[in-house]
Parts: sequence; C-alpha cells; structure tokens
Amino acid sequence: MTTARGGRTVRDLRRGNRSAVLQRLYFGGPLSRRELGPATGLSSGSVSNVVGELIADGLLEEAGVVDSDGGRPRTLLRVAPGSAHLIGVDVGETRVRVGLFDLTLTELARAETPLLPRGCYDVGPIVDHVRTGIEAVLAGAGVGTERLLGVGVGVPGIVDRTAPGGAVVHGQTIGWDAVPLEALLRATGTLPPEVPYLIDNGARTLGQAEMWFGAGRGARDAVVVLFGSGVGASLITDRSPDGAGTTGTPLEWGHLTVSVGGRRCRCGALGCLEAYTGAESLLARWAERGGAGGTPADAAGSADPVDEEEALAALLGAAVADDPAARDVLDETAEYLGAGLSDLINLFRPERILIGGWAGLLLGPHILPAVREHAARYSLRHPAARVCVDLGSLGPDAVTVGAATLPLSAFFTTGGRRTAPPPNPGTTGPADVLDAAGLRPVP
Repeated sequence: MTTARGGRTVRDLRRGNRSAVLQRLYFGGPLSRRELGPATGLSSGSVSNVVGELIADGLLEEAGVVDSDGGRPRTLLRVAPGSAHLIGVDVGETRVRVGLFDLTLTELARAETPLLPRGCYDVGPIVDHVRTGIEAVLAGAGVGTERLLGVGVGVPGIVDRTAPGGAVVHGQTIGWDAVPLEALLRATGTLPPEVPYLIDNGARTLGQAEMWFGAGRGARDAVVVLFGSGVGASLITDRSPDGAGTTGTPLEWGHLTVSVGGRRCRCGALGCLEAYTGAESLLARWAERGGAGGTPADAAGSADPVDEEEALAALLGAAVADDPAARDVLDETAEYLGAGLSDLINLFRPERILIGGWAGLLLGPHILPAVREHAARYSLRHPAARVCVDLGSLGPDAVTVGAATLPLSAFFTTGGRRTAPPPNPGTTGPADVLDAAGLRPVP
C-alpha cells in the first residue's frame, strides 16, 4: 500500500479526512463545501472527494440552500440522522435503561427494567436485562441491525479493556470481581458479530454526554460528577473547542479517604467520601438521627431495602420543612461534597465542575450554593477562582446518551466505517462464559 508522509498510508489519510468532515458537520453543521475547507484544513479538492464518498455512503445529506454574497447559492450539508443507529445502556443503581438512537442521538425507543430487589447486581439477571432491552428497542422502533453501529454500556466500576475476550468489569461496590461482561453479552447471540459492545465506566459516559451536548460545551477542562447511590467522576482535559474527540478519564473519586477510621463505605474501606455523600449514606445517617427514610440496615441494602429515590425525596422534603435532622444531614453532605470537590480543583484545576446523576439532580438545586461555598473554602485560591461549579443539563438520561456516544466516537475514528468484529470469546452461550468466570446466573 502507498505510504504518505509521516508513515501514514493513503488509506489512513482518507480515513482521517472522512473523520474530520464528519465531526465538523456533526458538531458544527450544517455547512457548505466551501466552509468545510477552512473548518477542517482540507483543500477544496479533498473536501469535494470526501463529501462525494460520504454522500454515496448515505452518511451526508443536503440541508437546504443559502444565498452567497454576490456568488452562487451554497448548498448546506449535514449528517443524515437515519443513516445509522446506536444503542446506549445504563446499568444504573435502580434500573437497567436501554435507549435506541439515530445518528444524531434522537431517541427512537427505550426500555427500562427495575432491579429487584433494588440494587441487585447479580450478573446473570443484568445480562438478561440488557439482552431483552436491546431486543425490545429494536422491535419497538422496527429497525434491524444492518445499520447498528454498536452498543455502548455504562457500568459502575473499573473497566479493563485489555483482557482476552473483551472488556472485564471490576465493580467492588456492587460485588463484581473481574466480570467478563463483554463476553457475556456477546455470548447471548442477540446481535451479529460485526456489531460491537463498547463498555465503559458510567461516570465517563455521563461526562462525555455533558461535554458533547450538555453543560460542558465550550469548556476545555472539566470534571463531571456522577452523584447517585455512590459518587464517581470523569476528568476531561485538553478538549477541542467543538467537543469532538472528548473521552475523559474515569476517577474513583468516591473512594478518596476523607476521614481516617471513619464510616464504612460500600467498598469495605473506612472513611471514603462516598460513605458521607452517596445517597445510600445520606439515608443511613438520617435514619440514625431518627429520620423517616428507613433504618441504617435498610439504606445499606437489606432483604427489604427502601426505595432510595423516594426516601431521598422524603429527606429533602423534611429538610425544606425545617426538620433539624434532615437539614443537618444535607448541610453535612454539602460540606463533604465541597471538600471532595476541592481535591479535584487543587489537583486538576478544571474550568468547570458539573454535577449529575439522579441524586445530584434531585438535591443539587437545594445544596449547590453551599457546595460551592465549601469547595472555595477548602481549595487554594488561584484554582478556585477560575472554576465554575454547576449542575449537568441532560437530566436522568445522561448516562444512557453518553453510553451511545461510545459507538458514535468509534464511528468518527473510523471515518464512518464499521469497526472490525471483536474476537470470538470461544464460548457457545452466556452460561458457558459464566462458568469460565466462576459465576452462575441467578435463576
């Protein structure tokens, strides 16, 4: 194959040119061919060739005509929404949510399955919830898999993508020890081999969604916080202004030690930030002080656990009604959150910190001023002066949307081509993969 300058092949250059045009139109379009040249740095000839290819592939379409200053009218181009489909999966704390999207991330169908008992992360049922959710959204929208670019999955925990057979999840707080989730999902046979499963930390998918489409747009350096039953974060640095290429690094922020010998965290350690700020912790501390949200055992996940979302709403209502115990718990939580954010501010000096997640969206409007105050008080003055602490803007679906950006990002990287099929894990079904991992599905 012909090699271009810098060791890149002609195929590499073509893929890079296609990627540049797709990303520019996706994040900044519609644009004309003439505008694409300066926007991408490509020559007019290269733009013409690439646009012709992408139109022939069905990935671009005309989006109207605008008058030009004294010249010929300009035809605008945009990414064709129906040219491909994406699936995003949020393995959340109370439910598994599956969404089907077109290429512009307009939702076409969704399916949700509650985790019963709430917070039950047994591997077999989770895999089955994802499988049935994928089948339901494809059937509900009446679409096949021929245009499906991939399935993105956001999960709690650390994701190792270097393991043989696909991504493995280490989720200490949910009892997952090296769970071969990608192989398990592939072994269900729900999708053909050419459709990839792309698995990542849920805080990272939330961060990517907010940076691409939400409150993070325009920021180069940010931290996006996932505040739910536990807490996590995603760090985004040196981001391009239009959002293209944003990935982020997941941070196990909730497991910073904030109190030596303090409360026991879900991970088993003492004094983690999550043990003072996660929704589960809030409910336990309220119960210890006589609150109505359940007993500490309930909040920690007994055989009959409380509904965390309803209980946290009750705690908030009590605090608004000036109940001393509820108010003290929220005040204490705001201070711990602010102190935890100060570590991120001092270490990474972001321009923005965005708080999302179901608990963050519920409590944020009430505790955000106090969180900001404590974050500034615990931080060094110089980095604190440049940071803006705010709420995410994408709502409760942000992790699902962010998960769908995983195959979308791969689509950009390949210049609009499908990725290669993953390696066969060498098993015939999910039970075989579970056996190989020393796990068993729950009947």
